[in-house]
Amino acid sequence: MSSNQQSKDREIMREGVMSTGEGTRIFPDVEACIDCGGCYVACKRTWDVPRDEQRISISTMLEGQMAEDPGNNPRSGAAMSEGQNPGETSIPMQCYHCDDAPCVSVCPTDSLFKNPDNRYVEVRDDLCIGCQYCLSGCPFGAPQFPESDDGSAQIAGNGGVMDKCTMCEERQLETGKGPACAEECATDAILVGTADQISEELDRRGEASFFNEAALEIIFGEEEAGVFDR
Repeated sequence: MSSNQQSKDREIMREGVMSTGEGTRIFPDVEACIDCGGCYVACKRTWDVPRDEQRISISTMLEGQMAEDPGNNPRSGAAMSEGQNPGETSIPMQCYHCDDAPCVSVCPTDSLFKNPDNRYVEVRDDLCIGCQYCLSGCPFGAPQFPESDDGSAQIAGNGGVMDKCTMCEERQLETGKGPACAEECATDAILVGTADQISEELDRRGEASFFNEAALEIIFGEEEAGVFDR
């Protein structure tokens, strides 16, 4: 790669963490994800997540397939917005700390709640009965049950305490840094900021959101989801 191209690439891609704290969300730019696993490693190292547990994963859909329109390969978001097959797409999947969080709505013990200070979705461990209703309610597969004995969901509780991405809340409060996964993403595929900032950054990169309108409204709320021009 020429030095001019390298310089151009650095201009196109900037740090994914645009702001932290109250009013911010975490959101993937699937065009930038190269499935390197850096976010996965950063999370495990920062929080000592056990080897057989995870708070973030990379999901690959339509593996090995090309986009329906070659002009949209690998522009998965653009293909989705046009109702076309996007081809192989890697998606960083974690808790997006949704504004209209289905997991909070379905939790029968109020173990899950929206923190009034920063609006992150948090878990009261002492109230979780392991019923796994949140796993059924979450469209993004964020809730994990590392202590589950057989994976079945029963109101009596046998799934263990739910665990998930915390958006590195303690790290933000103590050091002012963003989530480890986003800070260490080599391609800035994980964006952190307000809805406006995330939308503007995607526009600047010439990308579109991979998620449909319904998913965007769950994550950002109906009003803020409107800033994403699909």
